[in-house]
Amino acid sequence: MEIRILGSTKPEYKLDKEDATNFAGKAAGICYLPSTMDELFNEDIEKTKRRAKMTLSSGHHSVYDHPMYNLGLIDVPKIIAMIINNEKMYTTSEKSARYTKMKTSPEEEELYLKWIDIYKTEIIKKYPKIDKKKARKLAQENARKLISIFTPSTTMEYTVSLRQINYIMHWFNNYIKNAEDNEFNKKLKPYLQEFVDCLKDLYIEDLNSDVKNRKLSIFATRNRKEEFGENYCINYKASWDEFAQAQRHRTLDYEIQILKEVQYSIPKIIKGTALEKEWIKDMDSLKHLYPQGMLININERGTAENFILKCKERLCGEAQLDIAIHTKENLDRYLENIKETNKDLYEELKQYGTGARCTFKGFKCTNICMFGPKGALNRYI
Repeated sequence: MEIRILGSTKPEYKLDKEDATNFAGKAAGICYLPSTMDELFNEDIEKTKRRAKMTLSSGHHSVYDHPMYNLGLIDVPKIIAMIINNEKMYTTSEKSARYTKMKTSPEEEELYLKWIDIYKTEIIKKYPKIDKKKARKLAQENARKLISIFTPSTTMEYTVSLRQINYIMHWFNNYIKNAEDNEFNKKLKPYLQEFVDCLKDLYIEDLNSDVKNRKLSIFATRNRKEEFGENYCINYKASWDEFAQAQRHRTLDYEIQILKEVQYSIPKIIKGTALEKEWIKDMDSLKHLYPQGMLININERGTAENFILKCKERLCGEAQLDIAIHTKENLDRYLENIKETNKDLYEELKQYGTGARCTFKGFKCTNICMFGPKGALNRYI
């Protein structure tokens, strides 16, 4: 066996679009390799260019997944991150709104800071022994629900192939051209256009998925019927910020629909208290900005095995509370729907219905959790 490094990432190096196309042309030559890889990579450049052009016109675009780009996305809206993250083929490192203070507009800033103080006070009241820094981080996690999904406050590194980034740019152009001009899209389309403009040097007209009529995967085009078995399909309401957490399970598929009637996520620590009405009032004052705490319809689909992987990560005292609760609720619904129809799968899934993941057989937790196995899914923060 022989393994060669044909290319690798070099910090601050920008791979020219022509060089990237030629690299894909070399890769295409491997499929019908007549001699050796050495000869292929030392062939006349014009031959490589002709092969690259042929693959573009024939739709043999997989070879364009070999050239990779490490993109730094600075001050982009959260909605852009969610849209491109839903397309699966990527690696991302994203600034966390759970753990860092986010840049906001003056309109959001006042309420954001107000609720950080309120939540911190309520958390310390409920958990007097909590570390003050921990209390503030948890307060920040809840207050971020006030920040608009359109506020340009997200910074991320996004590593993606030449093919995928071109597909995304084509999907953005199609959405700008064809999606209806409702209030949501009036806010979204300028950011899609700005994204495409920023990457125009990588744009290749013929590198698109038009022949397959693919579109952005995040926006549902129809209602999906729920089903449970070896594969599952489930619908539930959750906030934008929870959806962004759920997307990290890349083996699962997600679609969203915006609710016709505006509803909001109510953090458990203020639910049923006098603060709930004040929270809804403040959220409602920002509804035109689409705050992250606004609820949306989510459709989640995948295999039973990949749902188990989600349970192993999210049924935890360190997970965001909203997604921990919904994962447990969806597990309970899954079990209820298969207990008579798929006994083997029911027994497999049932072992994850005991509570937090630290109760799972064979699971060893290396984190220090203030809630423990009993409190992990019954906490208020």
